[in-house]
Amino acid sequence: MIELFLARYIYLLVLVLLAIGLYGVLAKSNLVKKVIGLTIFSTAIYLFFIEGSLQLDGTAPVIDDRGSDPALYVDPLPHLLILTAIVVGVGVVGVALSLLVRIYRSHGSLDETVVAARLARGATPLVAGSDPRDADGQGRRDETTAPDPTDGAPAIELELDRDEPDGPSR
Repeated sequence: MIELFLARYIYLLVLVLLAIGLYGVLAKSNLVKKVIGLTIFSTAIYLFFIEGSLQLDGTAPVIDDRGSDPALYVDPLPHLLILTAIVVGVGVVGVALSLLVRIYRSHGSLDETVVAARLARGATPLVAGSDPRDADGQGRRDETTAPDPTDGAPAIELELDRDEPDGPSR
């Protein structure tokens, strides 16, 4: 039985990645962690399909002096489909992250319970440019906004000098 697991260890890896991704999507309340869990879950699916298309002693599907027997070549279709899925997945993650930025600007939090509570009570979105921790505009915290974990932490600012050339100086 252990030999079977050792021979097919990639399927065990796929199951672990599926479990981690599913845990991230279902158990976490932070929306960014949900997107990360969804990405891990889709990565496990990509690995599963690529492993399923593996053919021992198979070569690239270029007909050469070995002959034209299809059993000698690896089917390129699963690889092409997974490449397309990866590109679509990157686009979905980009859109999801841009929506999360919009949610944070509107509701002052990325916690799904805080956002759901604000939406359930009919709270209006925050005014653009206002401090998301000051949801009522009066200098007080709203009871549904989560405390800011960066309070008291020094801000990190990057200063870019635009006058210097991009390359190394001579």
